[in-house]
Order: sequence, then structure tokens, then C-alpha cells
Amino acid sequence: MKPLYVVKVGSATLDRGAIYGELAALVRRGARVLLVAGGAVGIERHYTAIGRPMPELRLANGDAVRYCPPQEMAHLVDAYERVTLPAVEEGLREQGLTAFTAVGARGGLVAGRANRPLKAVSASGKATVVRDHRAGVPEEVDTVRLGALLDAYDVVALSPPVRDLDGGSPLNVDADVLAAALSNALDADHLRLVTGTAGLLTDPSDPASTLRHAHPGEAARYAGGRMRQKVRAAELALAGAADVAITGPHTMADPAGWTRFWRTREPAEDLTLLSRAVGVPSVSGDEHELAAYLLDWCAERGIDARIDEAGNLVATRGDGPRRLLLLGHLDTVPHRWPVEWREQELHGRGSVDAKGSLVTFLEVLAGADVPDDGQLRVVGAVEEEISSSKGAFHARDHYPADAVVIGEPSGAQKLTLGYFGLFKLRVTAEVASGHSAGMDAVSAPDALIRVLESIRESVEKEASDALSAVIDIRVESGRANHRAVGVLNFRVPPLADLAALREAALGHAGPGVEIEVLRATPGHSGGRATPLVKVFTRAFGQAGIRPTYVVKKGTSDMNTLATTWRDVPMVAYGPGDSTLDHTDVEHLTATDHRSARGILGDAVARWFALPEGSR
Repeated sequence: MKPLYVVKVGSATLDRGAIYGELAALVRRGARVLLVAGGAVGIERHYTAIGRPMPELRLANGDAVRYCPPQEMAHLVDAYERVTLPAVEEGLREQGLTAFTAVGARGGLVAGRANRPLKAVSASGKATVVRDHRAGVPEEVDTVRLGALLDAYDVVALSPPVRDLDGGSPLNVDADVLAAALSNALDADHLRLVTGTAGLLTDPSDPASTLRHAHPGEAARYAGGRMRQKVRAAELALAGAADVAITGPHTMADPAGWTRFWRTREPAEDLTLLSRAVGVPSVSGDEHELAAYLLDWCAERGIDARIDEAGNLVATRGDGPRRLLLLGHLDTVPHRWPVEWREQELHGRGSVDAKGSLVTFLEVLAGADVPDDGQLRVVGAVEEEISSSKGAFHARDHYPADAVVIGEPSGAQKLTLGYFGLFKLRVTAEVASGHSAGMDAVSAPDALIRVLESIRESVEKEASDALSAVIDIRVESGRANHRAVGVLNFRVPPLADLAALREAALGHAGPGVEIEVLRATPGHSGGRATPLVKVFTRAFGQAGIRPTYVVKKGTSDMNTLATTWRDVPMVAYGPGDSTLDHTDVEHLTATDHRSARGILGDAVARWFALPEGSR
């Protein structure tokens, strides 16, 4: 599933036009975009064009708000549909984007309930209660239809008003709050509230006083006027799993103008990077925001860092010939939930697999004493969790090293020496269309199941320790033929002969059966005698730990490097219980993270201290 950005843009920013290029950049990166368009400028233009004064209410606190009795709602809808949204559609069209635009009330895409009567002050200064003000809060979102629209268009643009659940005329709602409601209902990955200042300013008279980071309850004291609603919306959105930021001025492109909102406070300062890295969603294909955040973290510490052509984060200290590579990955498997510290445990997708490892690498990089003839490089790779392994292949071909530590969890007291390999097949079985009750009828799924079992038997004869699983299956019915397609995944031991496995599997292809090799990555195991393992052993000993050495039956980016790298010592190390990988109870303890950071830092220092020729 493509990542979803909900982007609320005020009318002044829409008028400037540059934001459309930024939205186009999101689409080019593969994102779905839901734009919430503010309408103050469009409303003013529409009311001027029809010669109608815009009524206002003066609240008891001195604020003025647009007065929306029932007779004004048709004009408000017209302002959005005749001025604001057509301009949005034109701006997106100029970027080559397709767009669906509507007010939330149309077709009940968004519905809400009216606010309680409003306390106001009359022109004479007398307190009064206004009961016909058609303002409310969004409560229901038609996620099915909006999901279909997001799949069909490059950008879906919505504006207030919304439908009244109680049957009255449409309800005007705050556009920032609408964006937060949409973000939560649609399980967005990212929410951006774009404004005319550099995020939330701690001193309104100083444009450079951006509050860079805020936890729930911290930002309100700096917010005045319209910014109060943005802060309210940002904190409402923390009920979901999106990463949330107020950005500007009039842009999403400059993180220096962002106020980021974090939903959980780390129990100690040395856990900040871990907490925030886990808090930025980065499902495979959506690594950019995490890479950008970590790039900013590196820049603040004077670390040479960049995002390379593949999308990897590459952070380096030193340029000497003795090169140690710490290769982690940015991405996670799908499905996210709000990140939370529970005392000394961080719960959230990626805390174990494998942001804990990558954060450990970066923290060690920041504190390492790299000698003049040394180079310590951290790569946060993209797409490790999917078959492409795009980031690792790029690292293999562009970042040579004399030794490698792969960032994968086994716990602070274990060292992984190797991994099984991966042998993945797509198998298609096709049969002529016919009734399942016909004589000797064999359905496409029946045919697929039979050939999958035959392939399993043949492969396991060549590699008896192989583990196999059918990880995907679908059926396609056509007029003339029915097809069943399955993906059969094998984990094969390091010494397995992949050429023999390929021959054994492809031997089952024939009439009605197609077999495609999707991946054939060998296993790799380096043993315990390498200098790299020895420096870890000494670091464990210094910490009073008797380590466990394992060869894991999964795969990692170690396998990808090993396809061409020869005689390069490699191990995998990282905090976290690997049995929690890909589960909905994934969590990492502060103790394990700190222990791994200390041991890795010691091992790195010992590796650079090895005599020439002993590495």
C-alpha cells in the first residue's frame, strides 16, 4: 500500500502556488495525497463578488469568528466549490496531476455534529447566546469511498463544510481539525499542517524562534489566534499513528520550519533518538521521512551525511583506507500503531526490527573516535523488508568495506554469524474453464497445490534443512481459463546449492504450469575465527557477558552483500528480541538498547585498534 499524506494547506499558501510542486513531489515519490484546502481567501473573494457582507461574531475572549447561520451555508459551500476548489484543481493540473475535489458534505464523505450554542458579545457589548451558528466537529469519515478516490486520483482535495449527522444544514468545521480527523480515520502515515510561519513560534516577534519538538500539552502555551486550532489539531492527530508536524512558512520542504509533535516522552534523554525514530512511520517504500529526520540529526552533530540515489541514509566519519561499514535498514513491515513508552519499554513498529539497531549504529558513529586512517560509515538501507533489497544492493555496489556489521536484532548478548539464504518462486497453474462438478474436474487451485507440494519435495531433497512456506496465493477467473498463482518461499542453509535448487524447481514447469524464480540469494556464515568476531568477543567479556553465537534461519542484507563480496568478515548485531519481529507486540527495552550501544561502541574501537594486517 502506498503511504498516505494528509496535508492541510491554508488559503494564503494555496494562493502562492509553490505548494503544488511539493504535492507533486510527494506523488512522484509514490505517495497518496489527501489535501485539505482552507478557504478564507476564497470565501472573502466570493462574498465580495456577490456583494454580500460576511457576518462575524465577537466571542467573550475577544476573538472574532465567521458567523454561519443556516442561510449563510449555501454561500459558504459556493465559495469553496466556485472559487477555492477550482483554483486547487487548476494548480494541481498544472503539475500534471489528476485531482478529485469536493466539500466534505458532498455525498456525506465527512459528517459531524453541531457544537453547543455559542457565547458571544453583541455590538452593544451585551453577552448573548447564539444558537443557530452552524459550526461543528467532524465525527464520521467514509473511509471506503475516500480510499477508492485516493486510489483513482493523484490528489484528493477536500474542504469544509461537512454533512450534519442530525440532518440539519451543512456544518462549518475547522480545516485543521478536519485534517486531523481524516488522518486518524484513514490511518495516514504523515500529517502536515502547512502555515505561514516557521512552525509554532515561541516568540511571535521572532521568525526564527521555532519550537522544533513538542509533546502533548507543551505547545498550547505558545499558540495564539489561528495557531491554537493547529496545535489542537496536531494533538488530536496523535491518537493515530501518523507523524505530525506544523510546517512553514508556506512550505513542507524545509524541516528548519517544522514543529514536530511526538506522542510519547522518552524516560531519559539518551533514548530520544530511539523514541523519535520509531515514531516516524517508514513502511517499505515510505522511508523518506525517517531518512530526512535522521539526516537532520546527523547535521546537528557535524556528521557528514546524505541521502543517496537509492534513498539510503549514508552517514560517514573519516575518509581513511580502513573501512568499517555498519549497515542497518530504515524500513519496517506494514501495520503501525501509536508509539508508546511503558516505563522502560518502547512499544511500536520497528522498535526491534530494526530501528533499534540503526539508532545504535548512529549513536556509536556520533561518539566514536575514528583514527586518521579509518572510515566508519553507517548506511540506513531502504526496502530490506521486501524482495527488492534495493538499498542493500546499492550499498553492495557503492560502499566497499573491510568488515561489516549488519543491524538486525538478536539481543545485546548475542552475535549473529550468518543467515540462511532465500529461494523464492512464483508458480502459476492454469486450467480450462469448466464446472467444478464435471467429470475429473481439476480446479486451478487444486493444480497449484499439487505442483507446490511437488516442488517442495524436490527442493527439500536437495536441501533437507530448508524451510518452506506459501506466502501468497490468488485466483484469477477468465472466460477461457482459470489461473491460480502462488508464491513459495524457501529459507535454505548457507551451503545449499542454489543452482541445483533452481533446476529441481524449474523441472516442474510444463503445460499449464509456469514457474518464475523471484529471488535466489545464497546463505552466508563466516564462523567465529574472524577478527571482527574476536573484537566483539572481547567487548562482551569487558561487559561481563558470555555471548551466544547464532546462525539465523531468516535472511538479512548480509545475504545481499555476500552475493559478490568475498573474504569480507560480516556479523549481525543489534538490540531486541527477534521473536518479536513483525508482531503486533513489538517492543524494545531501554536496558537492551543501552547495553548494545556500549558493546558495539567498544567493538568498533577495538576493530580500529587492531594491528595492520590482522583485520
